Amino acid sequence: MQQEGTSSPSPRLCHRFNTLIWSCLDVDLYKSALFYAERYFVLDTNNHDARHLYATALLRSGQPHSAHFLVNLPTDIRCSGCFEIKAKCCTALGRHRQAREALEESMRGRAYTPAPSMSSRTVVSFPEEAVLHCRSGNMALKGNLPENAAVSFHKALALNPMLWEAFEGLCMLGRIPEIDELFPPRPPPIKQIPPDGAQTKVPIPVATGAGFFTPDVGGGGNLFRAWKPEISQPQPFRLDQALGSRDSIASADSSLFPEASFVQGSLRPSRSQPMVSLAVQPPAVRPLSSADEAGPVTKKLRSGVRQRTAPPSTNAADSNTNLKPSKSAGALLLGAADRMKSSKTTATSSRLHATGAKGGREQQPPVGAATRRSTRLLGGGNSKTLATKHSTLRDRRRVHTRVRSRSIESDMDEEPGGPLAFTPPPPIPQSPPEAPAGPSVPSAAQEQAAQDLYDAELADYHIYELMRSFARAGRAMALYDCHECLEHLEKLPSNHQRSAWVMAMVGKAHYELGEYVAAERAFEAVRNLEPYRLTDMEVYSTLLWHLQRNVKLSFLAQELLSTDPRSPQAWIAVGNCFSLLKERAQALTCFQRAAQLDPACAYAYTLSGHETIDQDLDKAINFFESALRADARHYNAWYGLGSCYMRMSKLRLADYHYRRAAQIHPQNAVLLGCVGMVHQRCGEHDKALKLFDEAVSLSPENALVRYRRAKVLISLRRYKLAVEDLEYLRDTSPEESNVIFQLAKVYRLLGDELKSAQTLAVARDVSPKSVNKIRKLLETVKDTRSEEEVMDVG
Repeated sequence: MQQEGTSSPSPRLCHRFNTLIWSCLDVDLYKSALFYAERYFVLDTNNHDARHLYATALLRSGQPHSAHFLVNLPTDIRCSGCFEIKAKCCTALGRHRQAREALEESMRGRAYTPAPSMSSRTVVSFPEEAVLHCRSGNMALKGNLPENAAVSFHKALALNPMLWEAFEGLCMLGRIPEIDELFPPRPPPIKQIPPDGAQTKVPIPVATGAGFFTPDVGGGGNLFRAWKPEISQPQPFRLDQALGSRDSIASADSSLFPEASFVQGSLRPSRSQPMVSLAVQPPAVRPLSSADEAGPVTKKLRSGVRQRTAPPSTNAADSNTNLKPSKSAGALLLGAADRMKSSKTTATSSRLHATGAKGGREQQPPVGAATRRSTRLLGGGNSKTLATKHSTLRDRRRVHTRVRSRSIESDMDEEPGGPLAFTPPPPIPQSPPEAPAGPSVPSAAQEQAAQDLYDAELADYHIYELMRSFARAGRAMALYDCHECLEHLEKLPSNHQRSAWVMAMVGKAHYELGEYVAAERAFEAVRNLEPYRLTDMEVYSTLLWHLQRNVKLSFLAQELLSTDPRSPQAWIAVGNCFSLLKERAQALTCFQRAAQLDPACAYAYTLSGHETIDQDLDKAINFFESALRADARHYNAWYGLGSCYMRMSKLRLADYHYRRAAQIHPQNAVLLGCVGMVHQRCGEHDKALKLFDEAVSLSPENALVRYRRAKVLISLRRYKLAVEDLEYLRDTSPEESNVIFQLAKVYRLLGDELKSAQTLAVARDVSPKSVNKIRKLLETVKDTRSEEEVMDVG
């Protein structure tokens, strides 16, 4: 099974991905279909079937530009399926002339064949119970019913753990149990070979609710029903006559059939078929010979007694009867019959020996036994003494003949011309040569059956384990454990690490950690992989706003707007572009437009609140509350409400909302700094310093947290520690005038007039309009007694 992306995936794995993706598409679970289609496509980007499935999932989910980009390949490497999907994409985009050209191009070939993924299949008219629970959870989530949504998503995953959409719903709710509890680990499959001689019934893996979607029962219920063995290939262990109807590989291919000469009565070929009467011709009746007088041939004795060998016969009958049949698997099937007849043979031999010992006294042969030739001989005209003599000799030699191997030898060892020299019987007709049916042939068939079953189980195991790996990263990201999320993403196979979904997750993780440069590189990789991608682009536009990339942000906004003017991501990007240009009114209009297009977009309400927080606090509070109604775990809205109440000097409300935001995102240094700032305003400097220390340990490069900690250290008269933070900020952010003024103030409080004067000169150059601040700063004297902050600049 292909694990590292170094080779093409196995056909069984492709079939399982194909079935899973179409099952999601048929029940309108487009997020799940997109997730698995991308996983299938990145395994082998040259696989046209995977490309078609991914493009179909994109088209069904309302992303015709991305689907068109995926199948718009050079003409020499495109297939009929690519042209067919391109025509659908052009139709959705209103490019009807291009759609007509693509359709004609797809039918231009002499042998038009649709893609394998577009082959006929049976669609279930009513979805299974797991799908209904997933839909119910989605509706409850949009209807602001988190408890009901969580119950529905858990029921859906319990019935079918492959519903990725249900897992994403739990991530949005933030109620995600451990992955091993939600998706229990499965043991890897073990290849098992059935024992030799057993009837092999090849079990066909069928998708069940425990792992995959259950197909309908009937004509299309079997996922592998269309599979038939090649007619040109020889099929082992098959009789010339048909054994019954066959509709799968589990009927009679692997049964062990004996040769036709050994079949008597009825034969049950396998457990999956009823008893079928076989019209087999009975063996031809041959004339009796001296070998027939001994009855059925006994098996070779297992005792260690050395057997005596009869002298070679010179009779003409010996040349016809001294034939050794080949030992084959069919002949071995008569072992049981030989054991049953051995008792009769022993009794017959003892009676014959007793007859010879008593002078040739006649006895009646057993019912059903062949007519004894000695009886006919005694009815001749020879003397009784001579007949008895020769009969005793024949019986003595017949006993030695019966204990030999299965080679048929005649007892007529009398000298030619003697009294018993009769005309030899006609030759025995030979049976047709037996077909070679050694034990190696059924072993090969059983090996193939076991390999097929192992491949199917291995494909299921591979997809399930891959889904669990992605679920670990998704759970960590939903809980804002960004470092753990990045660790899980690094453990994925290399081909999946280069996918757009993974790179977008990497970008969001770095963005939440405040590592904006690394996040920018990740989102640029996403844009290169999928130029028309809309998902997660609102985060990318906000990232460019923080980095103040005017040109990149403007270009991104234009591209998103041309791709889909009705997408909220495009209008959020346009609003961020106006906000960066300080045009707040236009930015607010764009954010409100995004909220109108998608009322469930909490980010649009949050950005609207941040744009109005400086002008109207009540209006900003309304925007933030609307965002929380759309998404109760949107920590940016909780942070915005805390900022509003902080400006209104409602410290208790501010502390409550800041703490709620920190509970959702415990690794956000800014949120911890906001909680510490509330403690600082309340005069609890020690508690504030602990929170700032924790925030700096989480994000050492965060300038805002270091600046606030420096101010707390100044309040606590720990000037040397404050100087370390301020000098670090001066080196990393030399354009921040507030940092320079605070550093000059600390130098003056420490009594270092020279450094204070030099820093004030730099501050005058950075901010020429801050003359009043400089004049006030010059009045600061060395701190020797006061525990309170002398002045607060910034």
